[in-house]
Amino acid sequence: MTQSIESAIADLEDELALFPDWEERFSYLIDLGRQMAPLAEAERNEATKVRGCASQVWLVPERRDGRLFFRGESDAFLVKGLIAVLLRVYSGRTPEEILSLDPKTLAARLGLSDALTAQRSNGLFSMMQRIRETAAQPFT
Repeated sequence: MTQSIESAIADLEDELALFPDWEERFSYLIDLGRQMAPLAEAERNEATKVRGCASQVWLVPERRDGRLFFRGESDAFLVKGLIAVLLRVYSGRTPEEILSLDPKTLAARLGLSDALTAQRSNGLFSMMQRIRETAAQPFT
């Protein structure tokens, strides 16, 4: 069993707190993004593209055993790191777990609300909205 969504957020809070300032935290997020496997060329398409992001962002959902799993990619290093954070929080969860987490609460707990530019913040919320929309769709 995977850790709870609350534990995943708490772990991320602890990890980010290890760094004294946002410059170092952003470097850490960029490193997280670099560790992600790239999407296949065919997966970077209009259906998986996230609107509302200044960068190119793609999120690929997969439904298995009543849970949603996500993979993602971006052409911007920091955004890729933000995707890595979102995947740690949301991937492998039930739709109910995903929908129970308020995006603003997540961004505030991780300090992202204050640290990101308005444009990056809009992109982060666009990615979270796409994840929530996917979770709200009935399993087929």
